[in-house]
Amino acid sequence: MRPLSNQTHIPNYKIIITTITAIRSISMASFMIAIILLLLLSLYTIFLLLTGGQNHRKTSRKLPPGPRPLPIIGNLHQLGTLPHRSLQKLAQKHGPIMSLKLGTIQSIVLSSPKAASLFLKTHDTNFASRPKLQASEYVSYGSKGMAFSEYGPYWRSVRKLCTSQLLSGSKTESFAKLRKEVVGCLVESVKKSAVDGEVVDLSGKISEVVEDIATTMIFGKKSRDDRYNLKGLAQELLSLAGAFNLADCVPFLGVLDLQGLRKRMKKASNFVDQVLENIISEHQKDTNPQHQDFVNVLLPLMNQPLNPQDEHVYIIDRTNIKAILLDLMVAAFDTSATTIDWTIAELLKNRRVMKKLQDELQSVIGMDKMVEENDLAKLSYLDMVVKESFRLHPIAPLLVPRECIEDTIIEEHWIPKKSRVMVNAWAIGHDPNVWSENVEEFYPERFIERNIDLKGHDFELLPFGSGRRMCPGMQSGLTIVRLVLAQILHCFDWELPSGMQPKDIDMAEIFGLSVARANHLLLKPTYRLIGKTT
Repeated sequence: MRPLSNQTHIPNYKIIITTITAIRSISMASFMIAIILLLLLSLYTIFLLLTGGQNHRKTSRKLPPGPRPLPIIGNLHQLGTLPHRSLQKLAQKHGPIMSLKLGTIQSIVLSSPKAASLFLKTHDTNFASRPKLQASEYVSYGSKGMAFSEYGPYWRSVRKLCTSQLLSGSKTESFAKLRKEVVGCLVESVKKSAVDGEVVDLSGKISEVVEDIATTMIFGKKSRDDRYNLKGLAQELLSLAGAFNLADCVPFLGVLDLQGLRKRMKKASNFVDQVLENIISEHQKDTNPQHQDFVNVLLPLMNQPLNPQDEHVYIIDRTNIKAILLDLMVAAFDTSATTIDWTIAELLKNRRVMKKLQDELQSVIGMDKMVEENDLAKLSYLDMVVKESFRLHPIAPLLVPRECIEDTIIEEHWIPKKSRVMVNAWAIGHDPNVWSENVEEFYPERFIERNIDLKGHDFELLPFGSGRRMCPGMQSGLTIVRLVLAQILHCFDWELPSGMQPKDIDMAEIFGLSVARANHLLLKPTYRLIGKTT
């Protein structure tokens, strides 16, 4: 081995020290993870010394600008506990198309409507795939559902099936009676608490009603069926899907399972499979079902070709059905309830908006009856309130990540194959260049002059994504959000517990698959309606 000469490049030890400090600051990593990363960093340092720190890049193609990554961990240390906020700050410095290294994974973060349009519209086909994540492999039957499967003939077939048979407009309308019944039970429950002068855990009530609607639509059973514990099951799956997983960022560490996530995923996967098997078996024995739920729709398709006219023919089997049902359950449980909860919190802090919305409900509906689904189209201010809630508190602030299928050039930036692409919908919704200077204010009137829909055509507001991978359950989700909001605001006035002021409402976030409020809303209701209420 030749000695190092004075001309040989010595690694910058300031960078190494910074990396060690950064590893210590990653709150999600355990002590053992830090030890492993430090060992890998040492090997990397030795490699630099032996090679003289030469640059071995084989291409001069230029990635988008971004913060300098550290060895092994890349930019993980810069994500913080609320990555959507941290990435917004980084984008303000590096631009709306930003390059990051999340561990060893090349990632691209988009933070403007124009950038989102380029990737999700102009080049949509090339960014229509999903990265392989450990969670989707274990708790989604090897990505055989719709949400996490790679782009291709199989995904197209599953999406077509779900859109036409489960999530179409006519199918959504067919569950109107169910939604009316479940929301009516919510009103009666809160009405009793109002008469008794009790404080209500409104967040909990909203979560229960959304779960009951979703699980009855999908399985024909309410979420609080003790035999299946669907609520607990969904919470565990959501926790695993939204957890920071070191194996997804540094894949060669996956086999070590340093965080214990793989063990939890295996356990959850086995439990999920058992529950879904029992539900499917019960449906197969029931030859005269009272409700035509999603399981009843899918079972006749078992062992049938998904796409008989296509070149690639896939046979739908029991595993495919379980994967589709699981996707639907995980997607439905958390998203609508989270949106309603954030909206109520904002209305409590902005009483002017609350009064204006209740005035609209009183004028359109009247004070002698409850809201019906066919009334929702007449409630224009409610529509603006929901849009404003999506702007400030998007369901998935970074949307669901996409993956680049082939190398491409966008705006003179090289986007390599297999890059992970994230759209920071939260940053777009909080950009004063897009929404004016009062960007942090809950101000629904901003939509009076903006003809923005929620179908992915307007890239200033993308709560359900855009393009080929847009959420197909948008109509069902919006119907639930609008109906529950309209009903609980029309039927009740809501006050904070004694001594609490609107400024005291905790708006802290918990980052996960969706970003929820950290604490439940505890409120005192007063019944508003008079005369006939049914």
